[in-house]
Amino acid sequence: MSRSSGHGSAPGGYGFSRVSLDDDYYEVEQSLVRNKYVVRNSADEVALRGKQKMFKMKEEFPFVDDDDREVFSVKAGGIMDVAGNYAVTDAETGEEVVVLDEDFSLFDEVWTIRDPDSGSELATIETRSKPLAALRHTVSLANLIPNKYDIFDADGSKVGAIEGQFSLRDTYTVSVDADGDVPREAVLAAACVLDALENQE
Repeated sequence: MSRSSGHGSAPGGYGFSRVSLDDDYYEVEQSLVRNKYVVRNSADEVALRGKQKMFKMKEEFPFVDDDDREVFSVKAGGIMDVAGNYAVTDAETGEEVVVLDEDFSLFDEVWTIRDPDSGSELATIETRSKPLAALRHTVSLANLIPNKYDIFDADGSKVGAIEGQFSLRDTYTVSVDADGDVPREAVLAAACVLDALENQE
């Protein structure tokens, strides 16, 4: 399915129809129970809310704005994926905006954000700590340690970061350079669900 070049304000049309995620900094906070998320912008305003749909064989995370209008969903491409694709789909148009592809490795956590039509790489999200990545995949308690990721554009230049924080709630911040060419809205969507996808592997 082709994307509309009119999506949002992101470079290349990788945005969403119902909301513009054009801030440089967001904070993502997980609920104490289940995979529920609140995303706030730099002005501490609620930009998105998300919640994993329970009892589904395919992971699915719909995100809504502060008026409860669905903005986008992140859905597994296959049943019980280990290293599969996750499609980020615009709720209004039904079109895939980007695809998340995990490079599965015991000693690393690397997610690639791709164009859904061409498969070309738009950005990558990679953990800073390979030892921690290995622990997270083998020792469940290691998931309590906040992880940190770097965000790179297609040329390998660092353009942002995801910073986990120690707190009772799973909280992390997402920052993406305003002057970069990566689709910030799509990167934010990936960052919102990355924690949940990693923790349930």
